[in-house]
Amino acid sequence: MIAAFLRRLLWRIAFVLTGGVRVTGRLPRGGCVVVANHSSHADTAALLAALDAGHRPRVAAAADYWFRGGFKASVCRSLAAGFAVRRGGGGSADLTAAAELLRTGHAVVIFPEGTRTRDGELGDFHSGAARLAAQAGVPVVPVGIQGTRALLPAHGRFHRSPVSVRIGAPLEATDVAATTEQARASVDALVSRPRERDSRLRQRVAVRTAGRRGVLVVGGLSFAEALSWPLLPETALAVALLAAPAAWRRLIPVAISGSMLGGLVALLLAAHGVVAPAPLTTDRMRATVVQQVADEGAAAVRHQPYDGIPYKVYAAEAGRAGVDPGPFLVESVASRGVRIAGVGMLLALAGWVLARRRQWYAAVLGAGTVCFGVGLGLVVASWS
Repeated sequence: MIAAFLRRLLWRIAFVLTGGVRVTGRLPRGGCVVVANHSSHADTAALLAALDAGHRPRVAAAADYWFRGGFKASVCRSLAAGFAVRRGGGGSADLTAAAELLRTGHAVVIFPEGTRTRDGELGDFHSGAARLAAQAGVPVVPVGIQGTRALLPAHGRFHRSPVSVRIGAPLEATDVAATTEQARASVDALVSRPRERDSRLRQRVAVRTAGRRGVLVVGGLSFAEALSWPLLPETALAVALLAAPAAWRRLIPVAISGSMLGGLVALLLAAHGVVAPAPLTTDRMRATVVQQVADEGAAAVRHQPYDGIPYKVYAAEAGRAGVDPGPFLVESVASRGVRIAGVGMLLALAGWVLARRRQWYAAVLGAGTVCFGVGLGLVVASWS
């Protein structure tokens, strides 16, 4: 169970880096024979990432390919949960030996085509999977895999590509020939079903967010906002995390660090008589902050997350008042930093929800932009 969980975690992480894996459906309780189309070595990894660890999946692997050498066999057993099945005679006996796995609740994965297809078309199914299921008294579960052929084609090079795994309805293995045909038809239907639509804008943003550019943009905008730029760090996080919510671990700390560094620079500049332009701020905002800083010192910045006054105003007025940079930075992390973290986590959660309707990304972003613009206008008007 622990080994199955670790394998699933490993492959889940791997697919996050290669374009993501989307899973639809789930296996029935108890042992079952999983049959899937086969066009790439990445198919096994996709299934191990998709199937729940409670079923402790085991994968039938070609003995003449995966179990010829010691190293390759070790990798197949440890990372792919593979067991050997002969393709040149004796394969039926190898599958029959797997019946005990099924009786103890395992999911046994079989690629009934026997080998990878070169053109992506679904080939004929051998009857071994249905025969094994009938012998063990467990269902056959058809699964359709899309995207792995683009990710890692047979004898081709690796390319980033999203992958989807669709788990179909279980089939009772009462008649071997009929079940084999039903399984092939079900897999064909699952593979032929159009992929979920996605927004091209979301795809572009997700790719850029995953790289160094995303870190530079979010960090740079957060820094600039604390000096002069009128848009909040949360706006950059919204664009990034709605497209790629898994990037929260990297981008939220970057946004906080950029904002804190910008605030520190703004304070030090103001202490020497240099104040950057602050568009969309008002005299009333500055007067309010001057009074708060005079009364509370560095702790005045605690009001910032709630009163709508930009962080740069607090940083500049703290510098003019000669506030010590150290306490101001500590108070900023406890107030402004915590707000960025909280909003960032909510945006990442919204991104996970939006993952089921990726084609709505541009519309959601547009609606959010309008709401933000209206809200910003109301805040500025209230302080005018």
